[in-house]
Amino acid sequence: MLNKLIKDYNYPQKPEVRIRVGRFAGFVGIFSNLVLFVIKLVIGIITGGISIIADSLNNLSDCGSNILTVVGYTISGKPADKDHPYGHARMEYLSSLFISMIISFLGFEMLVTSIEKIIDNEPSDAFSLPLIIIMASTIIVKALIAIFYRKLGKHISSDALKASAIDSIGDVIATSAVVVGMVLTKYASLPFDIDAVIGILVAIYIIIMGIKLVVESSSTLIGKAPDPEFTHKIIQKIKSYEGVLGIHDLVIHSYGANRYFVTVHVEIDADTEVMHSHDLMDIIEADFLKDGINLVIHMDPISISDPETNDVKTRCLIIVSEISAEYSQPMSMHDFRIVKGITHTNIIFDVSVTDEFPLKNKEICDVLTEKIKEINPLYNLVLTIDRDYFSERYGE
Repeated sequence: MLNKLIKDYNYPQKPEVRIRVGRFAGFVGIFSNLVLFVIKLVIGIITGGISIIADSLNNLSDCGSNILTVVGYTISGKPADKDHPYGHARMEYLSSLFISMIISFLGFEMLVTSIEKIIDNEPSDAFSLPLIIIMASTIIVKALIAIFYRKLGKHISSDALKASAIDSIGDVIATSAVVVGMVLTKYASLPFDIDAVIGILVAIYIIIMGIKLVVESSSTLIGKAPDPEFTHKIIQKIKSYEGVLGIHDLVIHSYGANRYFVTVHVEIDADTEVMHSHDLMDIIEADFLKDGINLVIHMDPISISDPETNDVKTRCLIIVSEISAEYSQPMSMHDFRIVKGITHTNIIFDVSVTDEFPLKNKEICDVLTEKIKEINPLYNLVLTIDRDYFSERYGE
């Protein structure tokens, strides 16, 4: 059926198909959640059920999220222009942040209303069996929506749609709690207003979801770390090319879904003809561009045929590994080379450490300098320390 509703549905790798699928899912979500919102709101107003009204607002917030989905996929398809050379996909994050704040506000307002109802001890009207059946039927609708989102999310590898599926499952749980409250209100004699209590629980759920979305949207705008699995795939693909000896200083910027700009340093044999190495870099960049990744490579030639260079490099690798083991923190070495002189020989390389490494940069340099001097007093260390996109150089 989806094949008839969505053009080229069976080709999700095409950007235009991904946009069509995402927008279609968004429109279906808008319609279904809007219908559920109206049904629950009317029932809540008629019966005075706070928990039902709270649940209806949850559907309204979902409707807003679906609008965001439609807008996000629409804007993602808009080409870059003079004022926005990286495209417009980050507008999705701004919309998400705005809607998340509204969700949190609605949840807070409902929490206050429910608490006031408990304080005022206002009993809810009795709920009829037909109303319970109507509310229970909305659970089935939400479950079907969750399955629908999950299917399309898997089809186009969309984290947004997969998240919507999880959110819909949460709505199933919330609405189920409301139905349980309605049954207890009708058939059980309790010393407290179960409707108001469940209203508080649903409101807290809405607030938590809203705050979670605020944090996620803000984190993306600030610049959160790239997905480890995606990073690993990039590293493995670059290393798969014959002639690539190693890579380092990988930087990944995201400007929306499937809009990546990546820079990396690639080590190659210094004895290889420079035009041949440059052509290899061009091939790698072109291959990544086919996958929608704008890759820029800085070529680092390193010597692998000089016996002294290889010997000193091996010794330095051992030193770096020992320091890493001593402090139980990762430390790697790259860009190794030596420059021989009359009075001394410069040993030049970079080390990469995380922000959790206990030693300061100057202390790392002092430790490495001392150990390298033990190899040969005429060795002079020229060290660059990389800490998550921040570099500091020591020595001349």
